[in-house]
Amino acid sequence: MSGFDDQNESCIAVIGMAGRFPGAEDVAQFWKNLCSGTESIVFFSDEELRAEGYDDELLSRPECVKARGLLEDIERFDAEFFGYSRREAEVMDPQQRIFLESAWTALEDAGYTPEGCPGPVGVFAGSSMNTYFLGFANDPELRKSAGDFLLGVGSEKDFLPTRVSFKLDLKGPSVSIQTACSTSLVAVHAAVQSLLNGECDMALAGGVSAGVPQKSIHLYQRGGIASPDGHCRAFDASAEGTVGGSGVGIVVLKRLDEAIADRDQIYAVIRGSAVNNDGADKIGFTAPSIEGQRAVIQEALEVAGVEPEDLAYVEAHGTGTPLGDPIEVAALKDVWGDAPADSCGLGSVKTNIGHLDAAAGVAGLIKTVLAVRHGQVPPSLHFERPNPKIDFANSPFYVNTRLRSWEASEQPRCAGVSSFGIGGTNAHVIVAEGPQPTVDAPSRPNQLLLLSARSSEALDRMSVALGDHLDRHDETSLADAAYTLQVGRRPMRFRRTVVCGSRREAVAALRSPDLARVTTSVDEGAVREVAFLFPGQGAQFVGMGQALYQHEDLFRQEIDRCAEILRPVLGMDLRHVLYPTSGDSEEATQRLTQTQISQPALFAVEYALAKLWIAWGVRPIAMMGHSIGEYVAACLAGVFSLEDGLLLVADRGRLMQAQPSGAMLTLALPEDQVLPLLGDDLDLAAVNGPARCVVSGPESAVEGLEQRLKEREGLSWK
Repeated sequence: MSGFDDQNESCIAVIGMAGRFPGAEDVAQFWKNLCSGTESIVFFSDEELRAEGYDDELLSRPECVKARGLLEDIERFDAEFFGYSRREAEVMDPQQRIFLESAWTALEDAGYTPEGCPGPVGVFAGSSMNTYFLGFANDPELRKSAGDFLLGVGSEKDFLPTRVSFKLDLKGPSVSIQTACSTSLVAVHAAVQSLLNGECDMALAGGVSAGVPQKSIHLYQRGGIASPDGHCRAFDASAEGTVGGSGVGIVVLKRLDEAIADRDQIYAVIRGSAVNNDGADKIGFTAPSIEGQRAVIQEALEVAGVEPEDLAYVEAHGTGTPLGDPIEVAALKDVWGDAPADSCGLGSVKTNIGHLDAAAGVAGLIKTVLAVRHGQVPPSLHFERPNPKIDFANSPFYVNTRLRSWEASEQPRCAGVSSFGIGGTNAHVIVAEGPQPTVDAPSRPNQLLLLSARSSEALDRMSVALGDHLDRHDETSLADAAYTLQVGRRPMRFRRTVVCGSRREAVAALRSPDLARVTTSVDEGAVREVAFLFPGQGAQFVGMGQALYQHEDLFRQEIDRCAEILRPVLGMDLRHVLYPTSGDSEEATQRLTQTQISQPALFAVEYALAKLWIAWGVRPIAMMGHSIGEYVAACLAGVFSLEDGLLLVADRGRLMQAQPSGAMLTLALPEDQVLPLLGDDLDLAAVNGPARCVVSGPESAVEGLEQRLKEREGLSWK
């Protein structure tokens, strides 16, 4: 298998993920559960099921299996956040509500706001049958108050992806995918093709399944798909079926070369995918087909440009059925041929969380993406003895039953993911380890974390959650986190800023806001206008903006540009005065008192600082300056070019330097009281206000006036 350099144009990066699964409110908890070998199937009491409307006769039947993988709190939905009325949210299928929330989370995980995406964003998704609608379809009062049209829009599967596109303002293809159990992995394939064809620049792909009521049963039937005891024992001799579950999963996809160029996080890479259908070459409509599965896996490998032996793991469809498991392994053996024994692990996430129906494929994909990213293969549960119809001994495959380290090698880690739907639509995706991120350049010593929310309570929860995350993940770059929070989050009304120099400082400030580091405000929606004011001579000092010069590329570039323009004019490098070595600091201080040096130095620093603010998005509606500051404002306003401005300022400073030395004194007196004090040697240089004047003249005369004023009782001076 080759690396990535020769395949970047045909590879797709997974840059964001979101999911809610049985026993896991997010992808991080999902991964933790998988690694610990946790089974997240819940077994219900008769009392719980009676509360859901099941009668005792049904519950007492021996074939009644009281187990399922649950999603907690599916009734909860932040309708106001997405602009829905209470009634609209009430009649909407919980699957659509959950998927919409997860789409927002997935984009945030990718580091993008809907309006900050680089181009058209597609949505490819599907859901399971809407059972929520059955609960109120025959309620005449509800139908009368809500109306059949609103009920239909809130219930129909077709509107799952388009609802996300509308609410998040995403303008790429928005396509509903429905292929039963393989829905979400087929959605991923469709998203990959759309990206490769240039129809969109990013894509969200996945699926959701959330039946109502959540606490439900199934009736075991020998030879069927459902487990007799609520456990899924994929590939095991005692396997007799699977158990249902609810969940949602979404991946955010982007062309790999663009993800690398944009420095996106890359969880893993999709090197290739394929979709087909069994046709009629099988024993029945609901049965699997060796030929169909073999063909789709072979095609995905060919598209990816990899050989079967390059894969160290396959996340199988793995329903744990007596018919399905042997057929799946037989199809894999046909593709792998004579590959070495025990060279490829098999697993099934269904043993952990049950069969998520329309969300099953993306659940397996997310598991596999995390496996190649972290270099660990989680255990597949409940495997003790192989199904006697599966000849593992004469195959390359083994069922991975423990958390196994997946060591890195010269080639990227690579795995396959299968999902096969009732009705015969099969999907297979080849997932590989993503390229290693480039080493970050040195960042500024302090970082600014920005948070915003729709309410003060949500802002507080967000602060604590971010603090907890930074505390748990010491590998997190504080600079990267700050950047993502600044550009990858939509600004909302309640806002908080945190200044910190380390993760430890950030964690402490986020958990217990320190007023010295944390500022909280409420945006009332008013337009805030900014004016830039530029000071004149007298404000200069050695080391002006030195920290900015060291840590801010744009500021440094502008100072360097000014210094190079001025070098032949001044006959020196301005940077040696602004930022001298320790041994030259005294000389630099003396030189900076010279007008011919101080004025160009002030101009350069003020200009570079203004350009930095503008690059950060702080754009002035007006600019004012005093003395040399007027020239900076004029240059930024386009009155003259930077080169012309610097040459003008340098000549101005040289001419002023050539004049006899003098001094200035600011007086807190009105003009009519100042004029009698001047005499023949002093001049009124400026009237800055009703009681603020500036006097200038020879140093001795200015010093004499200053002394006389000190001696005069009752006069205010400065």
